[in-house]
Amino acid sequence: MKKTEIDKTTKIEDYVLQGRVGGVCMAHRAGITYANSGVDMQKEDRAMERIIPIFEETHRYRTGVGKCVAKIGHFAGIVQLNSRQALAIKTDGVGTKIFIAELLEKYDTIGIDCVAMNVNDIICTGAEPISFEDYIAIQDPDPDIIEQIAIGLKKGAEIAKINIVGGETAVVPEMIRGMREGVGFDLAGMCVGIVDIAKIIDGSRVEEGDTLLGISSSGLHSNGYTMARRILLEKMHFDLDKYFDGLGRALGEELLEPTYIYVPEILQMFKENLNIKLMAHITSRGFLNLDRVGKGYGYVIEELPEPAGIFKLIQRYGDVTDEEMCNRFNMGIGMCMVLPKEDVDSATQIIEEHGKDAFILGHARRDPERKIQIKPLGIVGIPKEQVFKKYR
Repeated sequence: MKKTEIDKTTKIEDYVLQGRVGGVCMAHRAGITYANSGVDMQKEDRAMERIIPIFEETHRYRTGVGKCVAKIGHFAGIVQLNSRQALAIKTDGVGTKIFIAELLEKYDTIGIDCVAMNVNDIICTGAEPISFEDYIAIQDPDPDIIEQIAIGLKKGAEIAKINIVGGETAVVPEMIRGMREGVGFDLAGMCVGIVDIAKIIDGSRVEEGDTLLGISSSGLHSNGYTMARRILLEKMHFDLDKYFDGLGRALGEELLEPTYIYVPEILQMFKENLNIKLMAHITSRGFLNLDRVGKGYGYVIEELPEPAGIFKLIQRYGDVTDEEMCNRFNMGIGMCMVLPKEDVDSATQIIEEHGKDAFILGHARRDPERKIQIKPLGIVGIPKEQVFKKYR
């Protein structure tokens, strides 16, 4: 790829335009979006509106063991095992972050992302993840590539304390094409977890004034890479080996940074009986994921951490609005939880003991429309439209 001539000692802040709100560049109000990058989330929403009722019709096929105990839309499906326990089930993949691994010819971390995207959703239900299976669809079953993927899956399993009990490899050269000929693949997984039915976290116990606590992310995680690549690699022609002082490393290293796995710290919170009333894995819907469960409450976000350099790069060079950034990226917060004020200090201590940062973001408020207001950026999330919009 063509190199863009920026001195390697230049800080991101030196060429991000000034005039920021909440640490995010506000200089441009129009530019690249997820939709014009090739991912139409509104079209996806319309598809979901059609298939969810079809799937919900199947719920009547099981009573007793296998009975659904949570509606479709939670972070994982939940079905009854016995009178006391339920099984949480999740399937997810890595998305086009795989293309970065292909370009760098580095495949030993992408498996961590696959595990993370599944276990982080499972834990949001209150369940403890226990077992995992992978699915690899690959253009050419290169043993070296598959082994490296497996090394990452094992590392993710070690962090989450789960076992990998099987999987499937499909050789489909007609279907899969990567960034380099012969190395195309897709990676997905399925995870299951166990939860006491009485301890399912569904947002039903949220109260006015409960604290919204955020846990730091490790970067983009595994979301928004189509847009990130469109801006940084296709528009700007940055080389993945280009060093950015504001990142403290090369662009490729930043983009391939594995997704944080939040299982150890949250399981410790469960063990210490902290009163977690809601959890939200902050992925491609951003803070709107807070509205996936519960009812009757919205959230006021009064403080946000300074976004990491990678978010500033994307926003600056893509002329991306604050609204679009918050609709598509985690902006530095990978997991949120809602809990009473008296448990915040204990939760914060546990988070920091596990090497992550905790942020008091705001609070829950009674709101039948369930809006998410981000005060530092002057935007509000509207759940029925699944989008953030400017309000001032």
